[in-house]
Amino acid sequence: MKIRKSEVAILVITALAFILSAVVYPQMPALVASHWNAQGQVDGYMSKFWGLFFLPLLLVGLALLFIAIPRIDPLRANIQTFRKYYDGFVILFFVFMIVIQVQVILWNLGIQISPNIVMPIAVGLLFFYAGILCENSKRNWFIGIRTPWTLSSDEVWAKTHRLGGKLFKLAGVITFLGAFWPNYAIWFILLPIIGVSLYTIVYSYVIYQNETKPTQS
Repeated sequence: MKIRKSEVAILVITALAFILSAVVYPQMPALVASHWNAQGQVDGYMSKFWGLFFLPLLLVGLALLFIAIPRIDPLRANIQTFRKYYDGFVILFFVFMIVIQVQVILWNLGIQISPNIVMPIAVGLLFFYAGILCENSKRNWFIGIRTPWTLSSDEVWAKTHRLGGKLFKLAGVITFLGAFWPNYAIWFILLPIIGVSLYTIVYSYVIYQNETKPTQS
C-alpha cells in the first residue's frame, strides 16, 4: 500500500502532538483546564495526563480513519478525482486540532488567550476550505453533503455541492468575523453552519424531486 505525502504529514503532526504534550507535561498543573463556555470562561477540567494526551490519542484514531476512507469507499474512484482537495482538508483539519492543543497548553501555562478569538479564526478557515472541497467533490459515501438525494444522483450531488461550496465559504467568512465580537463568537460559529446544513439538505431534496418528476407528454 502506497503512503501519500499527505498521510505522512498527518502522521508527523500526530507525532508532534505527542511530543509537545510530553515536553510541557512537567510544567502543567495537576488539573488541566480543558473546556470553555460560550463566554470564553473555563467550565471543565481534566487530569494532567488526559488533558494533555486526549487530543493526541484522538488524532491517532482520526489519522487511521482519514487514511482508510479513500481506500474503503465503494466509490473510491470518484474520490481520486478530487483527492488533492481531500488531502488538503485533512492536513488543515489536523493543524486545526493542533491549534486547539496549543490553546489548552498556553492557557494552563498562564498565557490565557481567549478561545473566543482563536476559534472563530480557526473554524472559519476550516469552513472556507470545506467549501472548496465541496465544489470539487464527486459522489461518494464519506465526504461532502451526504443526503439520500445527493447519494442517489450524480446531478443532484453536483448541483448541491456547487451551491454548498459557496455557502460554506460564506459561512467561513462570517465565522471568521466572530473574532471581532468575542462575546458572541459561539453564534458566529453555530448559526452559519446550521443554516448551511439545513438549507443544503432541503435544496438537495427539491433538486432530486425536480429531477425525478415525470415529464408530461
